[in-house]
Amino acid sequence: MTHTLANWICGAPAPATSGQQLPVYNPATGAVSGQVQLASHADVAAAVASAQAAFPAWSNLSPLRRSRVLNRFLALL
Repeated sequence: MTHTLANWICGAPAPATSGQQLPVYNPATGAVSGQVQLASHADVAAAVASAQAAFPAWSNLSPLRRSRVLNRFLALL
């Protein structure tokens, strides 16, 4: 069974409007391990707009707070 990875826009999974997907291959086995959705121009525009809207709040955080957010994200990976 494979997993399909959606785009991440505005803090949530966002299925691609293109309807297209590509397989992701496990380099060790060559087996398909999942699918990624291909973003359309509209999906990219929505992601850029979301990032631009979030930037003022993000840039106002202290470097220490930003590092804590990024380290927490890393721990979740």
